[in-house]
Amino acid sequence: MKAKLLFGLILIGTLMTSCYTETIIQDDFIEESAFNTDQVLQSYDLWYVDINATRGNGEVPFLQRAFTVSFNNGTVYANNNIVGIGKTGNGFGIDVGSYGTLRGTVEINHDVDGLWLLDIFAVNGNTIEVRDPRSGTSYFLNGYQIGNFDYDTVFYDNINFFLQEYDAWEKTFTSEEGALNDFDDENFLQFNVETFRSSIDEVGTSISNLQWDFVGNYQVYDIENDETLKTLTLAYDFMGNDYFELYVINDSTIELYHPSSETVYEFKGRGYQQYLKSGKSAVAKKRTKTSNPKMKVKRSRKR
Repeated sequence: MKAKLLFGLILIGTLMTSCYTETIIQDDFIEESAFNTDQVLQSYDLWYVDINATRGNGEVPFLQRAFTVSFNNGTVYANNNIVGIGKTGNGFGIDVGSYGTLRGTVEINHDVDGLWLLDIFAVNGNTIEVRDPRSGTSYFLNGYQIGNFDYDTVFYDNINFFLQEYDAWEKTFTSEEGALNDFDDENFLQFNVETFRSSIDEVGTSISNLQWDFVGNYQVYDIENDETLKTLTLAYDFMGNDYFELYVINDSTIELYHPSSETVYEFKGRGYQQYLKSGKSAVAKKRTKTSNPKMKVKRSRKR
């Protein structure tokens, strides 16, 4: 039987992994109370929202879009973007609202999504279940101290969202080495949830004036035994699937290496969408249960 908030003093979190091992110093169980609820929520710096573990058919919008949430003396913080994760708000993200605690319950007043009364259950030493009683939907949050949180893993595990957080990617570099190919003409890319768009408009064209020449599907792949390498396929009708090795240079620059032509391209993100700062994008962006397919390849790019 699951007990609400039977937490003691949790001292040490773990790195992000499917199995949790932590040291717990636990006094007598703290009586269920508003104080106990707040103590549990503040026992970790960050709560990672394990979106793939979500149960139920409803939705708590601000949890659905967040990678992490934090509770600190009445203020709720969230990392809603992959761009800048680990840097924004000293790693905590941005202020998204306020909260108050009741017995085994947290009342959150979100800046965009309004008032929510959510039940809190202890699952284990560093995992809580946050349940919306109205829809019966549960989110599972894993706790970490900020010094032990692996932002890089979160970044690469969610690189699809990174690609989607810019209105467009503008080509800024093409290597002189490499055979001529059709992709040389593509100067802009845009990534949505399942599709991409491309444009051959001249570099420097404003985003609002871009003419998107093609819409197709794309897929990001994980690489076995290489966590920081991703590959990308763009499905073009006129040239089939174009295959690239995808490298991240920084929070606004990616490199696409085209093995078949041995050409290197760099693209710069334009029109960064910081979720919650814009009402439109805040509502539109949601995390979904995802698992990239795996590919058995080795890096061919000599860096």
